[in-house]
Amino acid sequence: MTPTRYLFARAAQPFGLVRRNQRMSDAATETRLLREAETHLGALVWERVEEIEDLSVEYWNLRRLAKLRAEVLEKLGHFEARLNQAQQQRAGSLVPAEDVQKGLLGERDAVLAKLKELAGRRDEVIATARSIRRTYEGLKMKQEVLAKESAATPGPNDELPKVRARLHELKAQFAELKDERQRIGSEIEENDARIGVLDTQLNRRKKAHRAEASEAFHAIGETNKELSGLRAEIGLLDSQMRLLQTDVGRRVSRQTQMDPGCAKVARPFKGLVSIMRALRRSIALNHRLAGRE
Repeated sequence: MTPTRYLFARAAQPFGLVRRNQRMSDAATETRLLREAETHLGALVWERVEEIEDLSVEYWNLRRLAKLRAEVLEKLGHFEARLNQAQQQRAGSLVPAEDVQKGLLGERDAVLAKLKELAGRRDEVIATARSIRRTYEGLKMKQEVLAKESAATPGPNDELPKVRARLHELKAQFAELKDERQRIGSEIEENDARIGVLDTQLNRRKKAHRAEASEAFHAIGETNKELSGLRAEIGLLDSQMRLLQTDVGRRVSRQTQMDPGCAKVARPFKGLVSIMRALRRSIALNHRLAGRE
């Protein structure tokens, strides 16, 4: 939405051509594009904003998270190499066997794959529960502040009941996730038990290779669990970094004309900053045409 198009649209409004839904849809699309641009700009410049006081919190948090991410990636590479070595060891230790033995091996691989899937689902549940806990703690603090303000200021407070309802909802969600984690844990235990049964049957048929094969299978199962946890941790760190990078990109792009530090940081990305400025202007104009301002 350019100023010229805005003037034409504004002139058409007295004739019934409001198109409010279209304006709001355009504004929503532009807002999403703006957020993506802010995140992208923040990812490009956050390492250069150390000297900008208003962004010191974001900078040092991002620096800490980046270091943690590098450490986790290093561990991830280590466990992937271990997994590859264990898989090669397993392939070399298993000689062609009778059909029954092959069937047992196939079933065991299927159970291991199921364990890997379960471990991934458990990690997702844990990550979601942590996110809900953080939201719950924030709303709990908000409830305390609003309660104090309400006590100090006579009159109804419409927001407190909403906060309490949301807290109750989050508590119920957290309980459901806890039950889900326990259910997955029980299923993992059942599959672990099945692995033990299969190992016993295989060992009776292949005693000569029992120790080496058992060690390799155990290493694969344990390493897959470690990899699943590390990948979930990488995903969580990436999410936290994206939020901080969005804050950095928003601040830098908005303050280029008023803050010399932001102007210096954003100088190599003038084109992107200009696009972001145009998006903000277009969003405001679309909101105005939709009657939101």
